[in-house]
Amino acid sequence: MPLLAIETSCDETSAAVVHQGRVLSNVVSSQISLHAEYGGVVPELAAREHLRNLLPVARAALGEASVTADQLDAVAATRGPGLPSALMVGFRAAQAAAFVLGRPFLGLNHHEAHLYSPWVSGQPPLADFSKFQPNVSLIVSGGHTILVHVRSELAHRVLGSTVDDAAGECFDKTGKLMGLPYPAGPEIDRLAEGGNPKAYDFPRPMINDPNDDFSFSGLKTSVRYFLRDHPGLLDDTQRLRDLCASVQAAIVDVLVTKAIRAAKRLDVGCVTASGGVTCNRSLRQRLSAACERERLTLRLAGKGLCTDNAAMIGILAERKLAVRTDATLSDADILPNWALE
Repeated sequence: MPLLAIETSCDETSAAVVHQGRVLSNVVSSQISLHAEYGGVVPELAAREHLRNLLPVARAALGEASVTADQLDAVAATRGPGLPSALMVGFRAAQAAAFVLGRPFLGLNHHEAHLYSPWVSGQPPLADFSKFQPNVSLIVSGGHTILVHVRSELAHRVLGSTVDDAAGECFDKTGKLMGLPYPAGPEIDRLAEGGNPKAYDFPRPMINDPNDDFSFSGLKTSVRYFLRDHPGLLDDTQRLRDLCASVQAAIVDVLVTKAIRAAKRLDVGCVTASGGVTCNRSLRQRLSAACERERLTLRLAGKGLCTDNAAMIGILAERKLAVRTDATLSDADILPNWALE
C-alpha cells in the first residue's frame, strides 16, 4: 500500500505519495517570491504559508497518485532539522493524519533523506537501490554543507560539516553584497556562465586542511573587502560576471576537492551529491569531470529532488519500514536542531 510523505522544514510545502520505490506524485509549493523582498526566509511568514498550502498540496498529491487517504499504509514527515514553526505545521499534520487513519507514523531526518535522493531517477521516478554502492555523499544546501560516508543502506557516518557559513549561505550572502536578488545562488550561476573564473583570486577556506570540515565565512568577508577596494566594479557588466565566476569557482573548488579526497581516502568507488546547491551547473560539471578522472561513479540528485521535497522523505520512510524501524511515538516532538550523525 502507498505512503504519504510531508515536508515543511523551510520555505517549500511539499507532499508526495510513494509506493514500492516509485514516486507516484511529488507536489511542491515554493515560497521564494514571498521571501524575496526580505532577502531571506522569514520564519513566521513561512509557517503561515505552510498552514495555507498544506491541505491543498496534500490533496493534490493524493489526487495525482489516484490514491485515497484510507488506502495509505503509513504517513511520514520531516521531523528536523529546520525552522521550528515551519517544521511544526507538517509534522503535527502528519501525526494527526496517521492517528486518525490508524497507520504507522515516521518522523525523519531531512538530511538523511537527502542521502538517498541521488538513487531516485527515471520517469516516473523510481528508487533503484539494486545499484547502490558504498559512497561519500555531499549534501549542499542553503544552510548546510555536510560530507557523509554511507557504508551501506541506512548506515552512515558524518565525516565533516560547516563550522560557520554553509556553501549556500556564501552564495546568497556574497550575492547580496553584489546587489543580486534573493536567492542569489541561481543568479550567480547564471552570470558566471559568461565570466572568467580566474579573473579574481579568492581564498579556498580549509581546502588543504586534513579534516573534512568546511568554512565559507572567510570567503564572504574577502568578497566584502574586494568590493570595498574596487568601487564601481558592479557597474561593469563583464567585471560583475567575472566576479560571479571567480566566487563560484572558489566555492566549487572546495566542495569538489574535499569530496573526492574523502572518497579516495575511504576507498569507495562512488560519490553522490544532493541539496539545493547541487543544482549549480559548475558544481555538477566539476564533480562529473573529477569523478571521471579518478574513475569514480557519480550519482547526482535530479534537479527536482535537490531542493526540499517530500519524495525523498517518502523514499527513506519506505526503506526504514522495510527493515521494521520502530514508528515514531504519537507524542513525539519536532527536532529543529537534529544533527545527522
